[in-house]
Amino acid sequence: MALPLPASTRCLLPLSLGLFQAALLLFFALFITYDEHSAAPTNSEDVEHAAKQLHSTFPFFQDIQVMLVVGLGLLLAFLPRYGLSALTHNFLLLNVSAQWALMLQGLLHHLQHGKAVLGLHSMLSAEFAAVTVLISAGAVLGRTSPSQLLAMALCEVPIYLASEWLIVTRLGVLDVGGTITIHVFACYFGLGVSKTLFGNAKPTVHPKETPTPRSDLLALLGALILWVFWPSFVAVLCQPGDAQHRAILHTLLALSASTITTVLISILLESDGKLSAGHLQNGSLAGGVAIGAVADMHITPAAALALGSLSSLLCILGFQFLTPLLAKKLALQDRCGIHNLHGLPGILGAVASVVAALLAPGDGSEAARHKQAQWQAAGLVVALGGSLFAGMLVGAALRLPCLAPPPEPLCFEDALYFKLQERAEGPPALGGSTEGVPLATKECE
Repeated sequence: MALPLPASTRCLLPLSLGLFQAALLLFFALFITYDEHSAAPTNSEDVEHAAKQLHSTFPFFQDIQVMLVVGLGLLLAFLPRYGLSALTHNFLLLNVSAQWALMLQGLLHHLQHGKAVLGLHSMLSAEFAAVTVLISAGAVLGRTSPSQLLAMALCEVPIYLASEWLIVTRLGVLDVGGTITIHVFACYFGLGVSKTLFGNAKPTVHPKETPTPRSDLLALLGALILWVFWPSFVAVLCQPGDAQHRAILHTLLALSASTITTVLISILLESDGKLSAGHLQNGSLAGGVAIGAVADMHITPAAALALGSLSSLLCILGFQFLTPLLAKKLALQDRCGIHNLHGLPGILGAVASVVAALLAPGDGSEAARHKQAQWQAAGLVVALGGSLFAGMLVGAALRLPCLAPPPEPLCFEDALYFKLQERAEGPPALGGSTEGVPLATKECE
């Protein structure tokens, strides 16, 4: 059966993207210029400084690009008939959100002499803003149209920038790896969107939602890519030297512990004693989420291992017990389980940062340590409460019919948005002639 789209729906996304790109192009032409490190150098010292910054930052930037484009995209491909859409929408949202963040940063933070400056660090900040959109989209994956996702991105990025400014700049929260500002914020923003977008409709298992061994393999490959490059995500904004070294080591330890704990807990929880692919895809990454808030702090290696193990335990227990409970009691739909991977480990990491601030070594007074611990706790409250409230408002806006939500029978279906090809059924008999047998592919109907 063909899946045609109404003419108005077919025009909505290209029209929106065309207007968005034209507006961004005009803004960049009128206001954006390179910062002093990216502009043409005027002397040998400028050349050396620019080269040093590039060589120290760009490898981390490349790692993060691989994480977001390939790793996260494949992790979302666990739905067998929605993998192409998940990868493509993830790629599109990354580019739209990053450009939108660059423009907003230029307007709000980087205005200098009538120009908004562009450099590698501003690109990194824009990528982090885009990460929040990609995480939040996981809560509504498969049941939203590209136009709804685009509208969500345009709303979420400025809210994230305001939240990040309040938490980090005004409150002085220490969160080098984005545990509070990115993971907690994105998770509860996405859950807020999901709750108001779908209302009190009881979550049901869609027949196209069940993963297949092939889709689970793709998702696990994505998780492995994220696992390998996660230390770069945590350490990229650290001060080069000891702090960055600690952040990398702590992240590796937390990820390693979360992987081992995931395998252990998953086997114990499953009735047949077999490992769950879904648990491994998520639980092995939970340590990277939790460690971000304390990665560059003076914690012990044992603390990093313990945090990784506890975060994966929370993640797996969340999938096993909390997600069904929230679906039953609150009718909360969370398609990718972002609450288990980003929300629960994020809260754990925030609590760990409060404890680490209280126990921080050094010459600081006890009053200063208590004050920093209070700011860490306040940052968690602001990120969680503010994102949840904002997400619910955005979710209500996404219910507008003009955003073309997909009909329920066509959810989780690539063929709704893509022209797919499949091989003709029935290969020719052995030894038989191939005449009359369509060797080319035919359009999926």
